Amino acid sequence: MQKFTVHKGLVAPMDRENVDTDAIIPKQFLKSIRKTGFGPNLFDAWRYLDPGAPGQDPASRKPNPDFVLNQPRYGGASVLIARKNFGCGSSREHAPWALDQFGFRAIIAPSYADIFFNNCFKNGLLPIVLSEMQVAQLFDETFAFPGYSLTIDLERQMVVKPDGSELPFDVQAFRKYCLMNGLDDIGLTLRHKDKISAFEAERLARQPWLAHQLVA
Repeated sequence: MQKFTVHKGLVAPMDRENVDTDAIIPKQFLKSIRKTGFGPNLFDAWRYLDPGAPGQDPASRKPNPDFVLNQPRYGGASVLIARKNFGCGSSREHAPWALDQFGFRAIIAPSYADIFFNNCFKNGLLPIVLSEMQVAQLFDETFAFPGYSLTIDLERQMVVKPDGSELPFDVQAFRKYCLMNGLDDIGLTLRHKDKISAFEAERLARQPWLAHQLVA
């Protein structure tokens, strides 16, 4: 998992409340569990004018010119601002996969669905909670100033605006540790690989029959 320490990125506005996970990554793309290749289908029903199918070449699609992420001014955005209850709906982990693979490193919203919020941390995506008033101000500034960027300092737990003003945010210490060190659940386990190997070797010495495989 990619480490998150300090990130500066262009901001894209998702000016909708209650954006659910089926909008983030529609159900037809959930057949794969490879954790790769979901970026082109992020917000698929909103980004394209034609229906999409798994494995379809994005170059063959018809983009919706009115959708925010298809507008040139937001090309390459890596910080998404959204309204309340972002990520509601089903618990699909593919939603943070798609956001991450599209290029987003952080989301800023007043609130999130619990399961989506937790899944973001497990996949290297930082969901930041700010007040509705603060988020509304970020929307206004993003719309007003093309190229609007934010710096997110996870160690200091600050969102830094272009004028240097700072917005503090809360993050659980354990989640912060995992993001800053690039540790998902597997990475956390592998920190103890030497102890795991020693345990397996000792167990095998005591119970050597565990090494034998049954032959049909």
